[in-house]
Amino acid sequence: MRQSGVPQQPGPALAVALVLLLGIAVAVSWVGRLPVQRSVTAAAVRAVIQLAVVSLVLAAVLSHLAWSAVFALVMFGVAVVTSARRIGAPRAWPWVAVAVAAGCVPVLAVIFLSGAVPLNGPSLVPMAGIVIGGAMSASSLTGRRVFAALRDEHGCYEAALSLGMERPVAITEVIGRHLPEALVPGLDQTRTVGLVTLPGAFVGVLLGGGTPLQAGAAQVIVLVGLLAAQTVTVVTAHQLTRSALLLPDNLKARLVP
Repeated sequence: MRQSGVPQQPGPALAVALVLLLGIAVAVSWVGRLPVQRSVTAAAVRAVIQLAVVSLVLAAVLSHLAWSAVFALVMFGVAVVTSARRIGAPRAWPWVAVAVAAGCVPVLAVIFLSGAVPLNGPSLVPMAGIVIGGAMSASSLTGRRVFAALRDEHGCYEAALSLGMERPVAITEVIGRHLPEALVPGLDQTRTVGLVTLPGAFVGVLLGGGTPLQAGAAQVIVLVGLLAAQTVTVVTAHQLTRSALLLPDNLKARLVP
């Protein structure tokens, strides 16, 4: 018998629901004169294809911890490349990797080595995916905001240098106040959990047949882990930026003589 709360296997009902939901998004964007119909459709089709492939791969790797670890490394690589491109610094991807890894590795180590979550394939892949995704978002938000500040407030940077400040200090003078902005989404999600939203880990445990208490425990470890990973990622990215290591090429040319 199918477990209560677990969605049915893919079939006509799922296809109908997806087509209707996509139709709503496209129709409303057209009525609202938002030129995103193609983007929405392409994103939806890509999501279906990617998740279909990933589902097939996961069916094979989740039963083996080693293959699950390899899959987690692939997710990490994709996250690094995505973030490096998003911030306009594809050649600085090694430093993006350092920032993301600095946030992910200690958090995942605490989660699994403490015994809070069992170290096996079915736990490693989703937990690593959530933490890596959060660190990637923090890296992207940090880079986009601080690089824009360094471009827009270049005069402030030069003024700081003229006052005798070293380059790292001058960079921090410009970008320091923008760093907390990268943590706003994670902080808002954590503050409002259970009141505004029921995030993925909570819903996933419930759909899998777990109790509300188990779902709450899973979500708490995810949210606190995300805050830790994102905070470490932002701080590490700041240190790499002020050292002129994590910078787009065109911006580095302006800041480094």
